[in-house]
Amino acid sequence: MEIKNRSKICLIISAAIIVIALVLTICGRGINLGIDFEGGLSMQYDLKAPAEKGDVDAVLSGMGIQSFTVTVQGAQNSEINVRIKDVAKDDIQKVQDEFEAGILAKYPDAVSIGDVNYVGPVAGATLVKNAIVSVLLAAVLMLIYIAIRFDFNSGVSAVFGLLHDVLIMLSFMVIFRSFIQMNSSFIAAALTIVGYSINNTIVIFDRIRENHKKMPTAPKEEVTNLSIKECLGRTICTTVTTLITIVALCILGVASIREFALPIIIGILSGVYSANMINGYVWAFLEEKRRTRKAKA
Repeated sequence: MEIKNRSKICLIISAAIIVIALVLTICGRGINLGIDFEGGLSMQYDLKAPAEKGDVDAVLSGMGIQSFTVTVQGAQNSEINVRIKDVAKDDIQKVQDEFEAGILAKYPDAVSIGDVNYVGPVAGATLVKNAIVSVLLAAVLMLIYIAIRFDFNSGVSAVFGLLHDVLIMLSFMVIFRSFIQMNSSFIAAALTIVGYSINNTIVIFDRIRENHKKMPTAPKEEVTNLSIKECLGRTICTTVTTLITIVALCILGVASIREFALPIIIGILSGVYSANMINGYVWAFLEEKRRTRKAKA
């Protein structure tokens, strides 16, 4: 199988996806933030009977609540998790009492399970800040590690790919906002993908380093093509086996698991895409530029 440099086409595709997400965000169709970020109320109940989501939705709608999420879970589909956005702290007890009265009218044996959790807007803003800091800190530390283990251009290329993967994940969160809500599980998914993406990139860069020693005068693009080809079997095997597990969780898991699994699936595909189609060629480009400057000097 012949491997060719398609990085320009790939970067155009990635840029188009990011631009679409940016336009949607400007038009008011940005990321669908959950209560972990925007603040709100979370309640859990065991209805002691198979829950009909429509019944729960009707109770909430009858209360005049418009922004909410209902998740049915449990072995018997009798447990519900209700998340309501934009609830003032002073109104928590009132909303809880009114909801319980409505749900008891439909499910007389329903009982509350777990604590009622309230997330304020300040806590949500702190979570956003911590998420951004976590990703940026991971990027800086990985740049230092890869620059020491390989070279500075390898570190720059790897971090470029890392930021690319995070932006693609965020873009798909915007494009598919009707199906994916961003909660705290997204932070875990993003950091997981940061590690997965870097692992793929390091494997290829390690092979690039070996081939570069064997072919010191060969064009850097040729070295990258050969290295990606030699790693292709490993990439396919690890990606497919990982996706089988995550897709199964996404299909069979409850909504809270899907909130974690969907970004992971997007991130894995993006990580493989960037590691094999972009990062190595960014390194080759930077190395050729460095060699040109060195020759002129």
